[in-house]
Amino acid sequence: MKHIARKRFGQHFLADPAILDAIVDAIDPKPGEPLVEIGPGLGAMTDPLVARSGALTVIELDRDLAARLRQRSALEVIEADVLRVDFRALAERKGAALRIVGNLPYNISSPILFHLLEVADCVRDQHFMLQKEVVDRMVAAPATAAYGRLSVMLQWRYAMEWLLDVPPECFNPPPRVDSAVVRMRPIESPAAVDAALLSELVRVAFSQRRKLLRHSLGRWLEARGSTSSFDLHRRAEEVPVGDYLALAQELDPKPR
Repeated sequence: MKHIARKRFGQHFLADPAILDAIVDAIDPKPGEPLVEIGPGLGAMTDPLVARSGALTVIELDRDLAARLRQRSALEVIEADVLRVDFRALAERKGAALRIVGNLPYNISSPILFHLLEVADCVRDQHFMLQKEVVDRMVAAPATAAYGRLSVMLQWRYAMEWLLDVPPECFNPPPRVDSAVVRMRPIESPAAVDAALLSELVRVAFSQRRKLLRHSLGRWLEARGSTSSFDLHRRAEEVPVGDYLALAQELDPKPR
């Protein structure tokens, strides 16, 4: 029976063989690696991944698709909301850092990225297809319109590489947006900061991104009793990732 894409799951199935080959070549899976695919859908990427790796763990929320996937002996199927999956426990069970791939649903891509950020220390790399606008924000440099909270939080923890663009006609049904593929490799020794503190700090900084930081972050620092010499005569988008990290370390020298 033909599967009809479900809007509530943000389903758009990749159907271009050349793009699929390029993505799998970039991932370069090897036998025995703990490979995990988020949202395998109809299995377009699953097939070439299994052909190279021999086995694959897939996370699929759609029960009909999960039932189809279970018919394949090479797949371990986790039927669940990816935001509820314990990736740390999965890595411990596999006995190695995970390699995570997937065509992430456009409607929850940012929550998935933040969910995985919490377990970056048990991940070897991530290859994701996302809405191009989201990838823009992920890899953005300071002093650009796309640079924001997502840029800072992810670049604190990952080295990221934009791999290729994927136009709408490569999908069935075609989405109304362009897509792109990004590679994310966890930084081996990231700055030791409290993630919750950094997240709040950056959220406050970008809450009034058109104004100087003294109007937003300055008041937040003052309320905390901070006497930091952090330069507040800049806009949030002008501050490099390293400066935000240094401020977080100054505010909490011994992060939990």
